Amino acid sequence: MHKSLVSGLGAVLVAGVLLAPSNSATAAAVESPDISVTNTKAHLDQLQSIATANGGNRYTGRTGYKASADYVKAKLDAAGYTTTLQSFSTSAGTSYNVIAEWPHGDANHVVMTGSHLDSVSAGPGINDNGSGSAGVLETALAYAAGGQTPRNRLRFGFWGAEELGLLGSKYYVNNLPAAERDKIELYLNFDMIASPNPGYFVYDDNPAGDGARDDLVSYFTSKSVQTEFIDVQGRSDHAAFRSLGIPTAGTFSGAEETKSSAQATKWGGTAGQAFDPCYHRSCDTISNLDLTSLDRQIDAIGHMIWNYAQKDYTGGPPPSGDNLLQNPGFESGTANWIGTTGVITNSTSRPAHGGSYKAWLQGNGRSSTENLGQSVAIPATATAASLSLWIRIDSAETTSSTVYDTVKVQVVDGSTTTTLATYSNLNKTTSYVQKTLNVLAYKGKTVTVRFLGQEDSSLQTSFVIDDVAVTTS
Repeated sequence: MHKSLVSGLGAVLVAGVLLAPSNSATAAAVESPDISVTNTKAHLDQLQSIATANGGNRYTGRTGYKASADYVKAKLDAAGYTTTLQSFSTSAGTSYNVIAEWPHGDANHVVMTGSHLDSVSAGPGINDNGSGSAGVLETALAYAAGGQTPRNRLRFGFWGAEELGLLGSKYYVNNLPAAERDKIELYLNFDMIASPNPGYFVYDDNPAGDGARDDLVSYFTSKSVQTEFIDVQGRSDHAAFRSLGIPTAGTFSGAEETKSSAQATKWGGTAGQAFDPCYHRSCDTISNLDLTSLDRQIDAIGHMIWNYAQKDYTGGPPPSGDNLLQNPGFESGTANWIGTTGVITNSTSRPAHGGSYKAWLQGNGRSSTENLGQSVAIPATATAASLSLWIRIDSAETTSSTVYDTVKVQVVDGSTTTTLATYSNLNKTTSYVQKTLNVLAYKGKTVTVRFLGQEDSSLQTSFVIDDVAVTTS
């Protein structure tokens, strides 16, 4: 992380993540992969070895940085990515960006993820930012190895000269033709994700990226990991994308700032000490890591990439696929749907996304559970399969830190129920937001798509869902 731009933290917010894989009643969602922390740590071991062999650092313009870039590029080349080593000049000498693209998916809709690869001159930079780079690298490799077929084009950037003023990411963005910039739908940034006294911070500095920000919060919330928002602005490589109006989001585990007592209560660790006492120092070595933080953060990276690879940016179902659901906008009332009586309604108290009818779960202000579902057959020949929905959430709950009311998006496959996503009173919105989830794991099966709402004993939260689609290609 660029030192001269580091400042204080933002407002507190609770967050958490989806359940781990299981063969019991609730199983892990296909769009929340378990990225290997062992493999990620092995990349960090290699970056440490590179630094040790090259004067103790991986600083721009020195041999340790070029060796780091070569290592990352070789791994991505071997996995089948189309890679570019982009060189540019700095006051410290030549630096390089490694750009890798998965050569599948719609090139007009690009989801990009990045991290800076360089260290400061004082040390090897294993947390700052070997951790983010290793996490992004391993997630890219896992995506390639998993045989995924993305709807969108995935691109990964490993930036040089961030420590000199975000130079690599600025160079990349400034040299993109305007038409290519316009194709980038989202940029995700991961800078320092394994601090030894970690916090869990989610970027909150770009309203265009609030949807992705909220998806990160929802993911961590489902894992019972609390978070805080942080206003990062010009402190890391998303700044160049943010300046162009591109949606951005990301995570951060803390730098030289001191962990408060409240934060230590929430996250563990030591109050009164820095999140990373070795920030920008020679002791930022392979010993300067919290592997629990690293493990949680890389799974969050995987969750975002798996989901946004399949997100529909066209405003409708994919051109090659028809909606497999019947009565998807509820305009025929309860036809083809089963569940709690009264959930499907044309009440004017809450707007529909389209037409007059919608599914309105909860909003009772008392302890209650409601559900709605439909059986759907997903063809065995599908190469991509997505469940999309439009959701609007309003709540009388005033807290910004506690989940009281939830709606779960689930797939029921025989006796196994998979929770694909959980939304809560913390995700309240003033308008409809589209969510897209990957259901390719169910190809060749007939399953039930289900929405399960739960509300506590007081203060209503209304989950209004409309225009649901299951599409394949």
